[in-house]
Amino acid sequence: MNCRKIFSGLLMFVAAFTSYGQNNIAEEVAWVIGDQPIWKSEIEDQYNNLLYENQRIDGDPYCVIPEMIAVEKLYLHQADIDTIEVSEAMIMAEVDARLNQYINMLGSKEKLEEYYRRPMSEIREQMSEIVRNSNRIREVQRNLTKDIKITPSDVRRYYNSLAQDSIPFVPLQVEVQIMTINPVIPRQEIDDVKARLRDYSERINSGQSEFSTLAVLYSEDPGTSMRGGETGFLGRGQLDPEYASVAFNLNDNKKVSKIVQSEYGYHIIQLIEKRGNRINTRHILLKPKVSDNDLMEALTRLDSLRNDITSGKFTFEEVVGYVSQDKDTRYNYGRMVNEETGALRFEMSKLPQEVAKEVDKLQVGEISKPFVMIDPKLNREVVAIVKLSDRIEGHKANIGDDYQMIKDMYEMSESQRILNKWLQEKIDQTYVRIEDGWRNCEFIHKGWIKERATANN
Repeated sequence: MNCRKIFSGLLMFVAAFTSYGQNNIAEEVAWVIGDQPIWKSEIEDQYNNLLYENQRIDGDPYCVIPEMIAVEKLYLHQADIDTIEVSEAMIMAEVDARLNQYINMLGSKEKLEEYYRRPMSEIREQMSEIVRNSNRIREVQRNLTKDIKITPSDVRRYYNSLAQDSIPFVPLQVEVQIMTINPVIPRQEIDDVKARLRDYSERINSGQSEFSTLAVLYSEDPGTSMRGGETGFLGRGQLDPEYASVAFNLNDNKKVSKIVQSEYGYHIIQLIEKRGNRINTRHILLKPKVSDNDLMEALTRLDSLRNDITSGKFTFEEVVGYVSQDKDTRYNYGRMVNEETGALRFEMSKLPQEVAKEVDKLQVGEISKPFVMIDPKLNREVVAIVKLSDRIEGHKANIGDDYQMIKDMYEMSESQRILNKWLQEKIDQTYVRIEDGWRNCEFIHKGWIKERATANN
């Protein structure tokens, strides 16, 4: 277990949350770091929540958890020394994102309050402190490791020093190009969707129906419909521009907006609350459906283009910029980019399911037949063809094929070495007292127990 695993405790908001803000009157102190106590109840709360969240604990929890908390306190003390502050706007944005995620998981704001047994205002305040501490610690770590410089010869030396069983196995990876067409939606279908939204607006404005009830019944946004259409607090940059433009101009939370068209479909919006540069709204989303005839027309068009490409009349790269309607790839020769890594390579499991199914049939350089898929961003049917640009079979990582991966491993190793060295120096310089019953541990870092060394002198 290393420091990165220790610090994962700060990032596990649900697991660590209830340990914050304890009433420590007449409680047992387990450790003291400088002038900061670590309470037995704090350790027990974290342990119980880690068990509840099925988080693995590598070792005795009554050794691992207090050491984790002690390390966090050392970093926070350094943040105080360095006067590291974190943007309150950034903290609130992260807290809002987390709260939205938890509300999605539990189903409603009320269920979240019930889960934590406290009001939303208190949950928000306490979570803000956790987020603030987490970001301050990351900033200390960045400051400590920012001067790492890595050369190709360093990477080669590091790779050559690895034991064979330490070299990771890289699963099958592919590089894929994609060309998509969004079939035209009939005008009548759009008119029908707008008519339904106008009907909902009239029912809400007249008091006949509640917005939240209609959202549960009819909204086609799976992420918000079960919460009565509530989006949670979001900034402009997190919303579709057309949606944001209308939502931020709403002032009356009893009225419904005009119909708004976004890249996802058509909405009506109701204001819940504005808070600075963030807004909480409800919405009902309806998506016009593509007809079977329009899908068939798009399939036929792409099949014709595929025949022209395979016959040598054009290349895939020449056509994609003119035809494809996938805005993320059309100006990059159709190359799909792995959002998790920023690279062109994908493990098959990371591709959209429909794309992976077609790619699995192809040899390098081949182009699939046209197929229908759900665009994960638009959440609507589109027609696509894909080209398999490269296939890298599963293998042990090597410098030639996996230089970036090995470079990242080396950089992580160097960062960890620097952080471990810094932590050891801080432990040696800091007053630490561990009470009887909490000492019999194999800690990650040496030097926590100091009294015995003093007694022998």
